[in-house]
Amino acid sequence: MPLQSSIAQPALTLEQQLGQKLLLDFRYFCNQGASKQCRTPMTQLPNELANAISKYNIGGVILFSENTQSIEQIITLNQQLQHAASKSSSALPLFISVDQEGGRVARLPRDVATSFTGNMSIGATFEKHDSYFAAQTARVMATELSALGINVNYAPSIDVNMNPDNPVINVRSFGEDPKRVATLGAAQVAGFENNGIISSLKHFPGHGDTNVDSHTGLPRVNHAKEVIYQQDLAPFKQIIATQSPGMIMTAHIQYPALDSSTFTSVDGKSMIKPATMSRKIITDILRHELNYNGVVVTDALDMAGISHFFNSTQAVINTFAAGVDIALMPIEIRTIDDLTKLDQLIKDLVAAVKSKQLNQQEITESAQRITALKSKFKLNTSFNAIDALVNAKHVIGSKAHRNIEAQLAVAAITQVKNTHNTLPLTLKAGQHIHIIMPDTRKCMALQQALQSISKHTLNYTCSSLQGFDPQQAHTDINKADVVIAGNATPNQSAVEIGGMDDLKNDPQFALSNAQQPKALESLLKVAKKQNKNTVFISLRAPYDIAEFSDYAHAVLASYAYNIDHDKNDIVTGPAFTALAHVLLGKLPANGTLPVTIKK
Repeated sequence: MPLQSSIAQPALTLEQQLGQKLLLDFRYFCNQGASKQCRTPMTQLPNELANAISKYNIGGVILFSENTQSIEQIITLNQQLQHAASKSSSALPLFISVDQEGGRVARLPRDVATSFTGNMSIGATFEKHDSYFAAQTARVMATELSALGINVNYAPSIDVNMNPDNPVINVRSFGEDPKRVATLGAAQVAGFENNGIISSLKHFPGHGDTNVDSHTGLPRVNHAKEVIYQQDLAPFKQIIATQSPGMIMTAHIQYPALDSSTFTSVDGKSMIKPATMSRKIITDILRHELNYNGVVVTDALDMAGISHFFNSTQAVINTFAAGVDIALMPIEIRTIDDLTKLDQLIKDLVAAVKSKQLNQQEITESAQRITALKSKFKLNTSFNAIDALVNAKHVIGSKAHRNIEAQLAVAAITQVKNTHNTLPLTLKAGQHIHIIMPDTRKCMALQQALQSISKHTLNYTCSSLQGFDPQQAHTDINKADVVIAGNATPNQSAVEIGGMDDLKNDPQFALSNAQQPKALESLLKVAKKQNKNTVFISLRAPYDIAEFSDYAHAVLASYAYNIDHDKNDIVTGPAFTALAHVLLGKLPANGTLPVTIKK
């Protein structure tokens, strides 16, 4: 959707500057009731929120999957948001942002938009395809986001995944080689920004070697300074020098080798400053040492890595004092009553400037960086929704885009082991395949993918790792000609699980996340004891291959298990289609492991 050039803006007042430095989420909104009880998705802009955007000159918003339900709805919502911004005293357009990394993290409906199989799958294609898929995926996602009126994407993640137990990054990383990560990250920045989308590198100074999720706690990286510069910081340094992005997102992580100074938290405890609040890390290293002149945005300030230790006002003041430009999700707005929090936050920030807790000149320079970025990308508060809708329906999820998605999924499949020429599978009509998967929907996805390309009609049974009858599973394995087992490690989050259908019929067989790896191992032992032809598939981070490969004759890694279509008992996803083609020998497995597997 073409955007017109912005008109030069007059100097902003302090209140306008501070409003531009806030980026809010309206994930849910209710006209009444306590905020914690509100789970009504905000799919069209209520007058109360529109008025708040206008009144406070808010700089931007972030959309979640709850806010993005169809092409028409997203375009209408974004038009409403920009119209509200046009009514503000500054009339500055909004940053309308989203986390659309591809793979695990995709906020647009997967059956509508092209979601791809994610960064680690791109890393697996590097040796054969260099940065081709990094550039193509970014180009496609940028084209589709821009068509919807979205102008900022919090991507790519250039964290160097050095920790097999990393619960939050893993396959969101291109791999463990900083140079490869930098090359692929730079290609994605160019792919986004050359196609009208502001890119935000994340998570500075690096989230790749943590075993704590900053959504639920405060991670700490104890690397020596030399290691930090060689591994964690290296991709940021290279990309800033060669393909500097419009934004960089901070990480809520302690890096004592970079800054060991402390804060006192809300419960009175002394703690090392997280990077988001460290002036040494944000101003001295990122700004001065790495020469980054763009906009710095925090990761969400409602994450436990921050919210457990600071109240909302403290958190925002500390980030601004560190040199951050934009506070992302500084307060929770779920009801009309919550808007008083926004009013109070602005007043508190004004007071912090007046009392010199925040530097007036730095606030002004920060606001100038924000408005300059909006001007550079020609953001505007108005667009023609009818023209936008026609264009969006033409490009979003188009056949050409889906073809690139399918090509990446296949190019990434990695064959790690293949003894006794197990692959490709040679199957005859009526043979029995027993599939073991994290949940029933993934069983269905692989079964349907295999059947769609197989010459023969085959018989299938399934064990879901969410819950299965052990006796029935043993019977099915005994009858099977081939056993195909898939595992997703680290554990799936609630949002990734296909559904509750695994537990409805036989709740006595429900398994906790902690039990599922043991259950998989027990089933693989049964298959091995009966000398069944067995294939193990690592569906996410391939580190689990070390644990399960000895039980299988062949091992594949797909790095993804997206289900993009799940209607009328038709369940499909690009990774499962790619796996089926490789399993049956229709296409080769040319991917290479982007991380090291250790026993």
